[in-house]
Amino acid sequence: MEQRSNLYNFDDIRPVKDSDVSATIEELIACEGLEDALRYVIPALDWEAIKAKLRLCKTKEQFKSSISYDLVMIVAKLTTRSLTISGSERITKDACMFISNHRDIVLDAAFLNVLLLDIGHGMTQIAIGDNLLIHPWIKPVFRLNNSFFVKRNLPVRQKLEESKLLSAYIHHTIKETNESVWLAQREGRAKDSNDTTQTSVLKMLTMGCDLDILENLMSLNIVPIAITYEYDPCDYLKAQEFQLKRDNPDFVKSKRDDLLNMEIGILQHKGRVHFTIANPINPILKTIPRHTNKNEMIADIASIIDREIYKNYRFYPCNYIAYNLLHNTNRFCTEYTDNELNEFEVYLQQQINKIDIPDKDEPYLRTKMLEMYTNPLKNHLQAQSNSPLFWRGVGGEVEN
Repeated sequence: MEQRSNLYNFDDIRPVKDSDVSATIEELIACEGLEDALRYVIPALDWEAIKAKLRLCKTKEQFKSSISYDLVMIVAKLTTRSLTISGSERITKDACMFISNHRDIVLDAAFLNVLLLDIGHGMTQIAIGDNLLIHPWIKPVFRLNNSFFVKRNLPVRQKLEESKLLSAYIHHTIKETNESVWLAQREGRAKDSNDTTQTSVLKMLTMGCDLDILENLMSLNIVPIAITYEYDPCDYLKAQEFQLKRDNPDFVKSKRDDLLNMEIGILQHKGRVHFTIANPINPILKTIPRHTNKNEMIADIASIIDREIYKNYRFYPCNYIAYNLLHNTNRFCTEYTDNELNEFEVYLQQQINKIDIPDKDEPYLRTKMLEMYTNPLKNHLQAQSNSPLFWRGVGGEVEN
């Protein structure tokens, strides 16, 4: 693996080196829009004090622990009822590949890192799509936060080469620098919250060294994580996009749409947020027959990851209410009160009221939002009841 990784130059995608932290911080301070962005979150911000604090950081670890940690916790206190983690006993001292479902563009990885720091594991390196580099200050912030970049929207041939580079970098990070890595299970969030692992993500990970598929993925020590947000602040934006695409199949989100999703996701209320560290999948991977067809094997491994995520969701009254309303049943009526039912109905209507599009179809929008809160529960129930080892979800749509 050492020889394989040395074939690549990672400078274009890697986080900043500690030797370059001071220069990158000066670059960051000089970026137009950073102060305004921070004031959006912290109106009473003392910009001069922030600049002085930034300049005290000489390593990425100092930046993450003294700047990023505090900012993420401010967001958590302002926009969540609680931020918790369970399953930490499943994490070993060895570096691993955390793979999770994807709920929020920015906060999934940010919340995970502060939680990992709190339990003594240390923050991970984070895979970030370069489509998020909308403002000049975003790139240095991500690089200082130990993020590496995944290049999107490339021609087929270039995409293959970039996938090899990305895979080699992930293997290099886990095996040679002994740092854990976080990666979403798919490119983009599942708009309907029906989380399934893209086989293309796993195929990318197998490009990083010369072992066979199973040995390759086992060498990464994959640990799934189930992320649960009680409320998704972007639920109405996702429902809106469903209708826009239904009415115009050629509809494509703009960069402004991506920025709005980032802003709403960060700043609006999320209720209770929980991360569950699931079981490492290596013990199951060892049981897969080596003669299995390559594509079938990748699909099976994706199913294993899905199943671990589905089994470890947390559920709240809104999930049970949404299921009952969507399926016109009383199956889970004991899981919530009449008051909680009324509150969720009010919440749904308030979110739908925020949508302003031509030919607004409220029944359709309501159904799409109910599906978002129902699908995790639906997948959980199927994962719990199905006996076959390899089981795939019901299939969903992906938000780029």
